[in-house]
Amino acid sequence: MRVYLPCTLPTLASAVGAGGLGPAPLIGYAVTPALTEWYASGDTEELEYVALTEAARASLRLLAAERADGVEGAARRVVIAAEVPDGSVITAPGIEERATVRLVEAIALTKVAAVHIDDPGAIPDIEAAIDALPASDQGDDDARFAVDGAEAHELMWYATQEIPDLLSS
Repeated sequence: MRVYLPCTLPTLASAVGAGGLGPAPLIGYAVTPALTEWYASGDTEELEYVALTEAARASLRLLAAERADGVEGAARRVVIAAEVPDGSVITAPGIEERATVRLVEAIALTKVAAVHIDDPGAIPDIEAAIDALPASDQGDDDARFAVDGAEAHELMWYATQEIPDLLSS
């Protein structure tokens, strides 16, 4: 099963150093039965795009949490795409997003299929979205517009062998 895991550049660097993502449980996003039912007219590619988009939203929240903890890093959303056995994935009950899954095992870097990341040109909009998250969560429409503006940027695709270059830039 293809799973999309929200991440940040510092977390990606840690995963590379450790040889994988973990420990379990991990939260990811995938084409779930609930997502398929909700978006019945979508083909597999469209459904995977929805899961990727939800992981990118979660990455934005991870960036905000890292900032609050004083972690330095470029404001670029990162999503790791991994192929994991179906048995290591369970749907996450009680979570609002239809594509949310829980991984019950750590993920070795050998299972990573690709990394999706914002282009550096998106950084100003991602910074604005991070700053606007608290007000957006309180229902501020202008702040919500700023957060939604982050989604106007498509994540770029990188092969696993390009990860060291991503981390050094």
